[in-house]
Amino acid sequence: MSDVRVRYAPSPTGYLHVGGLRTALYNYLFARQHGGTFVLRIEDTDQTRKVEGAVENLLEVLEWLGLEFDEGPSRGGEYGPYVQSERLEMYREHVRILAGTGHAYPCFCSSAELDAMRLDQQARGRVPMYDRRCRRMDPAAAKARIDAGEPHVWRMAVPERRVLMISDVIRGDVRFDTDTVDDQVLLKSDGFPTYHLANVVDDHFMKISHVIRGEEWLPSTPKHVLLYEFFGWTAPVFAHLPLLLNADRSKMSKRSGDVAVEEYRKKGILPQALINFVALLGWHPQDDREVFTVPELIHEFSLERVNKAGAIFDMAKLEWMNGEHLRMLSDEAALDYLLQFTNGSVSRDVLRQVWPMMKTRIRLPKDLFGDNLYFFADPVEYDPAGVAKHFANPEIMQVLDAYRDELGRVEPFDAATLEAHLRALAERHTLSAGKLIHPTRLALTGKTVSPGLFEMMEMLGRDTVVRRLAKALRR
Repeated sequence: MSDVRVRYAPSPTGYLHVGGLRTALYNYLFARQHGGTFVLRIEDTDQTRKVEGAVENLLEVLEWLGLEFDEGPSRGGEYGPYVQSERLEMYREHVRILAGTGHAYPCFCSSAELDAMRLDQQARGRVPMYDRRCRRMDPAAAKARIDAGEPHVWRMAVPERRVLMISDVIRGDVRFDTDTVDDQVLLKSDGFPTYHLANVVDDHFMKISHVIRGEEWLPSTPKHVLLYEFFGWTAPVFAHLPLLLNADRSKMSKRSGDVAVEEYRKKGILPQALINFVALLGWHPQDDREVFTVPELIHEFSLERVNKAGAIFDMAKLEWMNGEHLRMLSDEAALDYLLQFTNGSVSRDVLRQVWPMMKTRIRLPKDLFGDNLYFFADPVEYDPAGVAKHFANPEIMQVLDAYRDELGRVEPFDAATLEAHLRALAERHTLSAGKLIHPTRLALTGKTVSPGLFEMMEMLGRDTVVRRLAKALRR
C-alpha cells in the first residue's frame, strides 16, 4: 500500500454506463483512501466501435461527478500518453519480444476458416477455441508468408497442462486450467493490439499496483497473468467486482435500458446521491448506514467488504437517496438545483415559498414541477374519484361558494386566519371541517393529497385561491 496506483480504463464506445461509473468510483475511493494515484486511460484499440465525442463526454461527466483523476488525457502525467492508439509501437515491440521467446506466433487463418472451426467444435459438443493449427506451422514457412505480405494476426502461445492459481481480493483464490484458455489474439492484422496485450503492457509501464475491474474480466485474467510471466514482470493485485443486476436479476447492460449516467443527470439525480448509491452496489459498510458524503465514503471504503454476489440496481432506492441528499443541501443550494429544471418558468421567489412545504416530500424535480405543478399553474384536470366524493353534495357546493365570496374579505390572508375562518364557517353550517377542507384542496390542486392546505393557500395568495375555487365550482 506504500505506492497505490489504480486506473479506470474505459473504451470510447458511447455513454458512461453505471457499471463503468462503479468501476471508476471504486478505483477513485481506493486511491484517495491510500493517498495513491487515480489514472484515467482511454482504451481505443477497437477503432470500429469508437464513437465520436465519447471521450469528451466521459471527461465532462467525470467532472460533474467530482471524480478527479490525477493522470490521463487532457491532464498528462509521467507515464503517458494515456490513449492507447497513441502507444501502438510499444505494443508491436512487445509482440516481437514474445515471438522471439516462443510465447507468440503468427496466425494466417481467415474468418471463414475460423467460423468453420467453431461450427465443427460446437457440432461435436466442444467449447469453441482456436485449434492451434498455425502454432504447429514450420517457423521458416511462417516467416516466408509474412515476408510475402500475407495478412496475419499474432496469437499468444498458451502453455498446455498447467494450473494457474490467481489470488483475488474479493473472490479469494481462483483456479484456472490452461487447457481451457484460448490462444488469444494479441495483435490484429491492422496492427492494433487487442485489449489483453495492451492493458497488460500499459498497466506495467504505468506502474499500476491494483487492477479493480468488473467480474466479466475474470475469465481473461489467466491470459493476463501468463503475459506478466512471459515478460518477467510482477502482476498487480486483482479485484473483480460483482455484476450489476436489474430487478429481475438479469444482467444490467447498455442494451437493457436506462443505464447511462447522463440519463440520471437529466432526471435530476444529484452527483453526490448517484455516487452514494453506486458505492453501495456491491460494497457494504461496517454498519447498516446508507447515506454517505464522498469524504465519508473515502474513509469507510474497503475492497475486502465488496461482495461476490451480484448487486441489484433499485431505481426507487436511488430516488429516495436523492431526496436525502437534496435535504442535506442549504436552502439556497437546493433552490439553485431545482431552478435548473424549470426552463425559466418559475421565479426564485415563488420557489422559495414552495420549498419549505415540499422539502420533506421531494425526491426528484418532477415531484415538484410535474406531480405538484399546481404551485405554479391552475389545475387543468381534477381527480375523478375526488370529484365524485367531495363535490356531489349541493349543500357543500353552496357553502364553498359562500367561502369563496368571504375569502375576498379575510384579513390577514395567512394560514392561521384562513384555517380559523373555514372552521368557523363549517361550524355555522353544522359540518365537520373536513367536509370543506377536502373539496377546497381538490379545487386548488386538482388532487386529493397535498401539503398543508392553509399554508398552501397563503403561499398561492388571495387572487389565485378565489379564482381556482370559482373555476372548480363552475366545473
